[in-house]
Amino acid sequence: MLIEDVRNLICEHIGDDVIVAEELLGLQPALVIKTNMIREVCFLLRDHEQTWFDFLSCLSGVDNGIQAGTFAVVYHLASIPYKTQLTLKVVVPNDRGTTLPVVPSVGTIWKTAEWHEREAFDLVGIFFDGHPDLRRILLPDDWEGYPLRKDYQEAEMYHGISIQ
Repeated sequence: MLIEDVRNLICEHIGDDVIVAEELLGLQPALVIKTNMIREVCFLLRDHEQTWFDFLSCLSGVDNGIQAGTFAVVYHLASIPYKTQLTLKVVVPNDRGTTLPVVPSVGTIWKTAEWHEREAFDLVGIFFDGHPDLRRILLPDDWEGYPLRKDYQEAEMYHGISIQ
């Protein structure tokens, strides 16, 4: 199934306004989905007989830069029965203040998403609404900041130990 077919399927079942952009250039074309609709789109793509995207191979948090003022979550889906792949994205505005960018969790759709979402939370600081156990997974619980953010300032010490 081509990306155009997937776009048409989403529009037919959910609505024309759910896809906010299409990134068709490059090696991995992607559909950019409205953030609040990502769960509904993922349920459709997992369960529909024409797609059966039964495997979430990767979910990544991305800092689009300070000037952009946005963060993104990229979903790499695969259909094992159909041997096809699809990339979805959501883009979330954030002013880098005290409030983390919020994206709905897809952990109820693919259980493996829970680990990927914890990693994106831990390293980029994206909050996944509805996640059953959102806490740091790679860094200590008392670590300050999110190391994969473009404005991250490396600490010199952690509990009296030099880390540089």
